[in-house]
Amino acid sequence: MEVGIGLPATIPGVERDQLLEWARRAEARGFSSLGVIDRIVYPNYEPLIALAGAAAVTERIRLTTAILIAPYRVNGALVAKQAATLHHLSQGRLVLGTAIGAREDDYEASGVDIHTRGKRFEEMLNLWRRVWAGEEFGTAGGIGPQPPGGGPTLILGGTVDAAFERAARFGEGWIQGGGSPDQFKEGVAKLDAAWRSAGREGEPRKMALAYFSLGADAEQAADRYLHDYYAFLGEIADMIAGSAATDADTVKQYVDAFAQAGCDELIFFPSSADPEQVDLLADAVK
Repeated sequence: MEVGIGLPATIPGVERDQLLEWARRAEARGFSSLGVIDRIVYPNYEPLIALAGAAAVTERIRLTTAILIAPYRVNGALVAKQAATLHHLSQGRLVLGTAIGAREDDYEASGVDIHTRGKRFEEMLNLWRRVWAGEEFGTAGGIGPQPPGGGPTLILGGTVDAAFERAARFGEGWIQGGGSPDQFKEGVAKLDAAWRSAGREGEPRKMALAYFSLGADAEQAADRYLHDYYAFLGEIADMIAGSAATDADTVKQYVDAFAQAGCDELIFFPSSADPEQVDLLADAVK
């Protein structure tokens, strides 16, 4: 199983130099991916732009949206163009994890009816494939640039039955946006069933996320950040904050448990923007 690390793009107050140094260190320490999370109504960096910054200071590491909320982005063709541009400039390193999301304030801020998100999502997924395949739109031709390999690797998120069905129809795998290794294992079983039902060949890629905070004041940093970020979930925020890996032993336990559950890549997301966290995590997963 590969181990990736999230960029601190959602940590309030993160500075440019911190984010770019984080990306450099992540590549130097051998992580498989740099991940980003998506929100509108929060002081985070926009995911694709944050990954573009990371792409400029790295050469090898994959660039993963984990996840991009597609339906509240009003123009699907523009999203396809942005993703193709990043994929092209990074020489084929973009992994586009995407889902429908559930935050009403983000949809309200974007002017999109949250109740239409499932339908909008499928329309976008179909449109992206057409754009990346070079289909012509009107007399001006296609929407470039033409991305390497026919487009980014497309990984879908979500835990309802429709999410697994979409992953099997449109994607190359599934990503769990949080939860335990046992919950991940249950999701893998649903994904595999949907994959077979859709007549797909081969094996879908299976990815998961976890939170970490290491070093001095690790528990306090995780508690402070995760309660703020997930405040809209009420008591569930307590569970998320309590699940963060705050010591090396717990990091190792998560790596072992997710690997045994069938995970192909586990991405640890931070609770602090200090680039030293990259080295602490790298040492923990040795």
